[in-house]
Amino acid sequence: MKKKLLSVVLTGLMILGLTACGSGDAQSSEDKDLLQQIQEKGTLTVAMEGTWAPWTYHDEDDNLVGFDVEVAQKIAEKLGVEVTFVEGEWDGLFAGLDSGRYDMVVNGVEITDERAEKYDFSEPYGYIRTALIVASDNEEIKTFEDLDGKTTTNSMASTYMTLAESYGATVTPVDSLDQTRDLVIAGRVDATLNAEVSFYDYMSVHPDAPVKIAALTEDASYVSIPMRKGEETASFRAAVDQAIKELKESGELAEISIKYFGSDITQE
Repeated sequence: MKKKLLSVVLTGLMILGLTACGSGDAQSSEDKDLLQQIQEKGTLTVAMEGTWAPWTYHDEDDNLVGFDVEVAQKIAEKLGVEVTFVEGEWDGLFAGLDSGRYDMVVNGVEITDERAEKYDFSEPYGYIRTALIVASDNEEIKTFEDLDGKTTTNSMASTYMTLAESYGATVTPVDSLDQTRDLVIAGRVDATLNAEVSFYDYMSVHPDAPVKIAALTEDASYVSIPMRKGEETASFRAAVDQAIKELKESGELAEISIKYFGSDITQE
């Protein structure tokens, strides 16, 4: 009877021990930081719009290409993993980042005080000025101050939308850069705000488009990569910063910029 009881006790202890080991393994897996998780699965998940040339867009063969596409690919190489791109509308990119569906957003994102409160940003990898774009025959809007009481169009919750509203404009939100230009050309809105380099890229393909730059911001804004805040993402942010630094020092980042913009936007 005693031997039988001892056997039952030992069996119970073995089961408890195995359960404890199993829960310990699960916990250690949960405790892995974001960089460890990314390297373990071998994939970096990057969100972008895919509709904003020359940052992220589709070529004639419908391949996803662009400055940000190649920057993300280079960063993934530095981390020793593959990259998976997920395309979506602007506001949805950040919702996916918040929920953990995406590891980072690479989409010409400019650093703002409001965004910096919610996200940690990488070292800047680009510097751009904002262009105020109007129809070629528009003589009413010559400065950003002239937007007061006017109508503009931009992606929902974008830096450009916020800037236009700060000058008193009423903004019509849309999903893509192409839509903003079409609305200006059609005369349905007075203006749109966008990256100076994106405007020049558009004009190189559509030299007869009836639009022009009315004004430019004096200071360049910083283009960076937003990531979730927290200790679990600290080593990931450090690795991304190191990758950007190495790409700058090697000249690869400048080469990608010249390929898509015709100039080096990677130096302040």
